[in-house]
Amino acid sequence: MIPKILSKSEADEISNCIDETEHVVIVCHVAPDGDAIGSSLALWHTLTDLGKDAYVIVPDQYPASLRFLKGCKDILVYTRYTDFAQKLIERADLIFCLDFNEPKRVDSMEPVLMASKAKKILIDHHLYPSSFCDITISHPEISSSCEVLFRVICSLGLFEQMSVDAANAIYTGMMTDTGNFTYNSNYPEIYITIAELIKKGINKDMIYARIHNTNSEEKLRLNGFAISQKMEVFPEYDAAIISLSQKELNHYHYQKGDTEGLVNVPLSMENILFSAFLREESNLIKISLRSKGTFPANKIASEYFNGGGHLNAAGGEFYGTLQEAEDLMHKILPVIGELAIQSKNEQ
Repeated sequence: MIPKILSKSEADEISNCIDETEHVVIVCHVAPDGDAIGSSLALWHTLTDLGKDAYVIVPDQYPASLRFLKGCKDILVYTRYTDFAQKLIERADLIFCLDFNEPKRVDSMEPVLMASKAKKILIDHHLYPSSFCDITISHPEISSSCEVLFRVICSLGLFEQMSVDAANAIYTGMMTDTGNFTYNSNYPEIYITIAELIKKGINKDMIYARIHNTNSEEKLRLNGFAISQKMEVFPEYDAAIISLSQKELNHYHYQKGDTEGLVNVPLSMENILFSAFLREESNLIKISLRSKGTFPANKIASEYFNGGGHLNAAGGEFYGTLQEAEDLMHKILPVIGELAIQSKNEQ
């Protein structure tokens, strides 16, 4: 039995919101990943099966590896269909905000989202949610927003009518947000959830293959270059850093999602507890951080890179040049080393 995460009053309030609405919009964070897309599509399937007029709107393009999920072709990319997306948000009676904890995470969508008079419901698993929604369902102790959503669906009494397409989307988000269940996944409820999804008809082996075994030649060469030529290892600090410039990304015809999971690779070395990946974009540097054990990757993200996240999986942004971001990362290596020592002492 999976413990409920909604009180009866919360479940009744959300059920009433759904019952009384006609037009629903589902939004997630910028640079949507498997958890953002998975939770959005799972909720979209659930609502459309209930006869609701629902749309998923994402701030920008999602990874090509997720296109196998049914419903992806119906997702609206805000930067591509801005006018239409704005009209849908303005018309909406109800907006679900999935997998983000503050409105700035929807990037250029923020003004129109916050101007909407629609009732807003947050379903998320990130720390410190801001109070921008009417109803906030936030559980940072749970591995993914998809798992939170699954429990919400169960609490609303909608599990029996959950489709296999919704179940596939939920499993995809759970799998990708835990590094294939290698971190933030050491508790029994997550595997009870997986068992229930398998009963719904998901093919977990197929989902893994579609996410991880459909690589282009350019993606493989880019990742090989990053590991062989751009990975810096600092054994004295139990750390590794990989950085890629736009020029390097363009050389390998980079597509969104091509470096997904790259930040995890250095952690396969026995003595590396902390890994950082810096990727140059047009106006900022994206920072991805991963760690092992009790090393607080989210502490580095929040204190130095205007970000946050979970203990072992976090991220942030740096506004400056790639060289300046690399210099800052090198400068804080002693801090990283101290946290690594603390983590090892706690084992």
